[in-house]
Amino acid sequence: MRVTATRKYPSLVRPIRPDGIEVPLPRRYSERLRSHTEGMRRHREAVASGVPSYVDPVTGLAVFTARFLADRDYCCSSGCRHCPYVAE
Repeated sequence: MRVTATRKYPSLVRPIRPDGIEVPLPRRYSERLRSHTEGMRRHREAVASGVPSYVDPVTGLAVFTARFLADRDYCCSSGCRHCPYVAE
């Protein structure tokens, strides 16, 4: 498990979940949503392509991928859909 820390955000040190890149926390992106399957397909494609975000199939808004969030090396505590960090 990788633990991240930065000089800019030392209080935001959190480990990355073992499945954090592939599986969003259910309370942030529930499998019960109609758009979940399509959203996860778009997420997988974006991660595989190295793209930092994808377009949400329902809202049309950009959503950061878990890989992008993990590569930033800190949790911003904004409740990101694909946050790869261990929840507090």
